[in-house]
Amino acid sequence: MATTRKERVEKQIAFRERTLDALYDAYEALAAGRVKSYRIDDRDLTYLDIGTLWNQIKEIEEEINELTAEMNGAGARKAVAVVPRDW
Repeated sequence: MATTRKERVEKQIAFRERTLDALYDAYEALAAGRVKSYRIDDRDLTYLDIGTLWNQIKEIEEEINELTAEMNGAGARKAVAVVPRDW
């Protein structure tokens, strides 16, 4: 049975939300100083990784927002660059 686009996007959102929950837990534990290191699957994180962790959280939140918008009928956002030229 073939999956529809909406079902595929829902699975992608669910996967990213599970990942985001794990990242939130790691960030909170490290930021609060409750632990010296935190393990997600095969990754060991320390307080020094908190900046990288924050960037990953932001990226996944943006991906979830884009997928949710796509599922609700809005097209994917496109980036456009303008290069000014002096003729």
